[in-house]
Amino acid sequence: MASAVPLNSPEDAEEVILGVDTHRDTHVAAVISVMGKTLAVQSFPATAVGYDQLVRWAGGLGAVRSAGVEGSGNYGAALSRYLLSRGIDVLDAPGPGRSAHRRRSKSDQGDAQAAARAVLSGRACSRVKAGNGPVEMARMYNVARDSAVKARTQAVNQMKAILVTAKPALREELASLQRRALIRACANLGEDGMGGDPVVRATRFTLRSLAERIEHLTVQSQELERRLAEVIESHYPSLLAAAGVGPRSAAVLLITMGDNVDRLRGEASFAALCGASPVEYSSGGRCHRRLNRGGDRQANAALYRIVLTRLRWDPRTQAYYARRVAEGKTRREIIRCLKRYAAREVYRLVLGHRRGLGEPP
Repeated sequence: MASAVPLNSPEDAEEVILGVDTHRDTHVAAVISVMGKTLAVQSFPATAVGYDQLVRWAGGLGAVRSAGVEGSGNYGAALSRYLLSRGIDVLDAPGPGRSAHRRRSKSDQGDAQAAARAVLSGRACSRVKAGNGPVEMARMYNVARDSAVKARTQAVNQMKAILVTAKPALREELASLQRRALIRACANLGEDGMGGDPVVRATRFTLRSLAERIEHLTVQSQELERRLAEVIESHYPSLLAAAGVGPRSAAVLLITMGDNVDRLRGEASFAALCGASPVEYSSGGRCHRRLNRGGDRQANAALYRIVLTRLRWDPRTQAYYARRVAEGKTRREIIRCLKRYAAREVYRLVLGHRRGLGEPP
């Protein structure tokens, strides 16, 4: 991505580095020189006008080509997208950590300067997600879909818990039904019957309310899944053509990768981001690699689902599994290897798709 000099900054101006500590309503920005000297610190509102003021202010102090934004995935997401649109390379600035807070006082101005110095020192090395393409669309649908599924599961569990403590006559009427039939039966419950017992009326009304909620959430989650599949099929069809990769797993892996896949250094970087890179655990003459507990665990779970599907249906994966078993590998070790291979394949498919569209890799 070509760097652009912000407004009010001459072409031959000295390069400076921007650091931002983000909050819900205001952002505190600091500009430092390449020698680490703090040039200025100022607060700006977290609005579109405030973003423009921030860039103009920083550009008046020098040529801003890189910036460190703390909290780029939440309060700083919109600001990060704006800075990217202005040609500024934005990096996710890690927080100072608890140990640093114990050693010194904390302030927003200090955090903003620390974000800029993290870029200068190289401690901030992860480029932020662009959040301006189909992957961001998929992330939105996926967030709402996960929420609907979680709420539906909670409602089903509440319905079953109420039936456990309900009056025997009502419990016996519904206890033998399977889940789908139970939901339909509860949705049709009236408040009358059972001798006019007020507790029974309240129980029947509650069961009906929960059943209606479950039906609504089911329809909502199905619609979100349909929209999610449409986004993936429209923009990344080659990914869905790979063995064992469904819309749900593809969406999770793409969300981890981001719209700007160029922010990753390579397929090994993507594997580490998914927690699928091997962690050496050797001692003496024994060479062993253990489970990587870092990275995005949802992405790791998506790779696990892909591997299990391939072990069941893909002849190539089955042949690999049989060969590694003959070599003395355990099932866990083989699955870890297969997850690493799956991460490599997904990365190359996405990269190949971007190149096929003529976009930068």
